[in-house]
Amino acid sequence: MDIRTLELFRHLSNSLHFTRTSQACHISASALSRVIQRVESEVGEKLFFRDNRSVELTYAGMAFKKYAEDVLGRWDRLQGELSEDEVLQGELSIYCSVTAAYSILPEIITRYRAVHPQVQIRLHTGDPARSIGRLMNRDADVVIAALPAKLQTSLDFLTMAESPLVFIASNRYPEVVIWDDKEIDWEKTPMILADTGLSRERLDLWFARNKLVPNIYSRVDGHEAILALVNLGCGVGLIPKLVLDKSSLAKEMQIIPDTPELDPYEIGLCTRKKSLDNPRIKALWEIASRV
Repeated sequence: MDIRTLELFRHLSNSLHFTRTSQACHISASALSRVIQRVESEVGEKLFFRDNRSVELTYAGMAFKKYAEDVLGRWDRLQGELSEDEVLQGELSIYCSVTAAYSILPEIITRYRAVHPQVQIRLHTGDPARSIGRLMNRDADVVIAALPAKLQTSLDFLTMAESPLVFIASNRYPEVVIWDDKEIDWEKTPMILADTGLSRERLDLWFARNKLVPNIYSRVDGHEAILALVNLGCGVGLIPKLVLDKSSLAKEMQIIPDTPELDPYEIGLCTRKKSLDNPRIKALWEIASRV
């Protein structure tokens, strides 16, 4: 049983989804299934309950997960010790939004590559609401994320920027905002909202406190998708101002005045605390802390 096999098992034990793990680990679903069957044969126990709809760990699977995490943790520490006196090499996986990729990362990565040119940076972009989940599933070594209300104790967070949340509408379609005297009628004005994430949580809380039922036109993944639909006049949106400022659509948008003031986004690097023992990740963290 090799390190790759243990990594595949660990990912599946976190995602509980064969397709998701196969895509993240660059292996076909059928090959992944054969790997798990081989592990179960070697262990002599079923490690997963699985049917067409769900995957769950068995009791033996939970025990084997602890074993796999212990071995992989020891392997990471060994790799770190062996490279302490050598030039850093290997791969560093980062996940962030498109906006973060060209607003927060450039200076950090430029300095990192100047000092550690032999480390290969693997960058994935997507919905920032998925950042913490990808970190916990070990789909990434480091993510750029908004600081959640409660950060898991196993994670470490390094603040890089702060951005207020702003309500936006298209300059071309001002009529999309429905006014009731001098206030927005939130139950009539169509809204484009993030399907999940911190901005959605904060806005949902504000609506609940004010006993309002919003007129939700669409739920989307990612702030860039909100901008696209707002630009088409489908409704108003809520995004971090940093995203608006860096968008090619910024000139097409207006920040709506006299709207609820929600807590700002605190944006930064996030990783698992244990991962800071990895020299590649530790080096990135130290450079980012000085930017």
